[in-house]
Amino acid sequence: MTTNRVKLNNAGKRFTHQRALIMDIIRRGQGHLDADEIFRRAREKESRLSLSTVYRTLQMMKELELVDELHFSENHHHYEVKPTKEHYHLVCLGCGRVIEFGYPLSRYLKKEVPELKDFDIDETEIRVAGYCNLCRRTRR
Repeated sequence: MTTNRVKLNNAGKRFTHQRALIMDIIRRGQGHLDADEIFRRAREKESRLSLSTVYRTLQMMKELELVDELHFSENHHHYEVKPTKEHYHLVCLGCGRVIEFGYPLSRYLKKEVPELKDFDIDETEIRVAGYCNLCRRTRR
């Protein structure tokens, strides 16, 4: 939590109880929570918190690179604590479940693509859509 406090202070932002609560909810939720779910969980502990505060806090945390905003569907954003190592997401088209996985694909892309296409890669984001085991069985 002290790293978050330092980043906020360095950006001229205050480390408030509400900001700490929102970050804690994202961390305990183990990522992939949308703003409405974060708001619902936060309201259980802080009844005066507004949805607009959650949205403003998420935007600020995204700008300070404390959280990542993930786009699993076009109109719906999810948030996770900024990961320490690259990982990717399997998204079930049936139930919406999100499964994280690691794979050395990004290392290959970061090495080969710049040489082939004269393009510097700063980050990679991979989302694979399909059906989880449970949804695949119910589709048959």
